[in-house]
Amino acid sequence: MATPATTLPVPSASLLAQLEQIYQDLHANPELSMQEHRTASIAAAWLRQHGYAVSEGVGGTGVVGLLRNGEGPVVLLRADMDALPIKESTGLAYASTKTGTDRFGQTTSIAHSCGHDMHVAWLMGAVCILATNQAAWRGTVMAVFQPGEETGQGARAMLADGMLHRFPRPDVTLGQHVMPLPAGRIGWRAGTILSAGDSWEVTMFGRGAHGSMPQKSVDPVVMAASAVMRLQTVVSREVAMTDSAVLTVGSLQAGMNENVIPDRALLRLNIRTFKAEVRTRVLAAVKRILEAEATASGAPRPPEFSVLSEFPLTRNDAAATRKVVAALERHFGAARVGEIPPATASEDFSLFGAAWNAPAVFWMIGGIDPANYEAASKVDELPANHAPDFAPVLDPTLRTGIEAMLTAAGAWLCPDHA
Repeated sequence: MATPATTLPVPSASLLAQLEQIYQDLHANPELSMQEHRTASIAAAWLRQHGYAVSEGVGGTGVVGLLRNGEGPVVLLRADMDALPIKESTGLAYASTKTGTDRFGQTTSIAHSCGHDMHVAWLMGAVCILATNQAAWRGTVMAVFQPGEETGQGARAMLADGMLHRFPRPDVTLGQHVMPLPAGRIGWRAGTILSAGDSWEVTMFGRGAHGSMPQKSVDPVVMAASAVMRLQTVVSREVAMTDSAVLTVGSLQAGMNENVIPDRALLRLNIRTFKAEVRTRVLAAVKRILEAEATASGAPRPPEFSVLSEFPLTRNDAAATRKVVAALERHFGAARVGEIPPATASEDFSLFGAAWNAPAVFWMIGGIDPANYEAASKVDELPANHAPDFAPVLDPTLRTGIEAMLTAAGAWLCPDHA
């Protein structure tokens, strides 16, 4: 048997050109969470083309590809596929003009304003190079194209669909995300790298009346507005300065006409925390304030609460992170690979590692044109994930992400790096 090489090749110019076209197509045709049928079919066809055993419809629209290449570690590589209910304003020639129906039944514009289209292209590039260079590595690659990351549904749905029994246990789970860092740069962190996230929907009940007769009402607009203002004190007055939390009310909906006092108001809010005890305290404070505001307003019934999404802390295994960072520094040079502080974004990637009790490593890839990064960052005008003008620059973001995923996987799959 030939001795496997110690490194995997970088993507060729022809592969990069092909993936650029695929990326632009994905960007122009985004799909909302748990609706990623077209994207999933593209990923599945690509996997089959390159010799992977493919399972479709995992957890709804998830796709898993397995490539077994002799004895060795099992490495899970993950990319999320879903887009956001946002109207794109990038001005790109391949900008999205798509619309669809969101999970609340509302018609909305759709855009890949978080970069998941780039994540799909990265993983497609990595699985292609792994399939066409099997003399360079040993083990099993598990490529996971995951739905529903934005809503926190996707990883849970795939696991609930029997992933632990249908597929081999990974020795490591690896993932990456495009972020507003200079393109070509890689950010890493051992331990906690992303916050926990909780999203709630709250209905506050009042009593409707004519706008000219407020004395006959219990006004849920005033009730909700007062609650929103009071909620701003949770972080400023109930979280220690040595801790941190973010509480955002992203939606307040009530009424249809200016002369009608409605009978209810709807709040959708989001909370980010880094510690379990802080999360518990903040969630309890939110519930306490909303219930107290309803009581103070004389509401006919207490608020109703429902959970929209829950994201765990994203924590990187220390030993596995050291292994990934060492490989990345060898490949890219230490100047392009740097430690970053924790971010208040949230992810469901860590659910895979937790379910299998396998180490997980998640890192960031810069997507902002280096020529624009410094000037924009000085005036705090960097386009960030979830902004309508966010879209990574293709070169060198595409190439860097493919090479980073291959390099990290090679730390387990290429014998001299194990």
